[in-house]
Amino acid sequence: MSFPELLALAAALAMDALAVSIAAGITLGRPRPAQLLRMPLAFGLFQAAMPAAGWLLGLSVRRLIERWDHWIAFALLVFVGFNMLREAFSGGDERVEAKDPTSGMTLLLLAVATSIDALAVGLSFSLLHLPIAVPALVIGVVCALISLGGMLLGARLGRTGCVRCWAGAAGGIALLGIGVRILYEHGVFREMFGG
Repeated sequence: MSFPELLALAAALAMDALAVSIAAGITLGRPRPAQLLRMPLAFGLFQAAMPAAGWLLGLSVRRLIERWDHWIAFALLVFVGFNMLREAFSGGDERVEAKDPTSGMTLLLLAVATSIDALAVGLSFSLLHLPIAVPALVIGVVCALISLGGMLLGARLGRTGCVRCWAGAAGGIALLGIGVRILYEHGVFREMFGG
């Protein structure tokens, strides 16, 4: 695989992380430097670790993982998305009540959910007998940089007018949409509804 192809693959894998990062930036409004580091670093770390884990798993568990990976990602995104929607519509001071998406269990769930596709990439690298160290590093660094850009963009959008008041709801809906898209890409709806 050439370096430009690897960069394209890394960027494609980072699109879910980008969407989540934009939503986090909108929700935070003015993220602190620590927040601007935590989410991109966590996303980049998981995005690098998942292909390596997939590569190590190799062929032995490929069918099992492929059968359930999209459902795991969907469940994690729905869980976090519904929590964001609940917080957005619960009333009261949203600054006090809203959870920081760049810390704790929320960050862990988002990092896992946005990087599960990278596990499948690692499995395919293993199948093709391709090395994983450099690709995993590139995938992680690209994801971290794209996530940082997404948070900065989201923060800028979050400072404009009414975007801030709907940020939690928009973030929750975005996560639910990503979850549904993952199921669609894995053919779940074709299996359920035929065709």
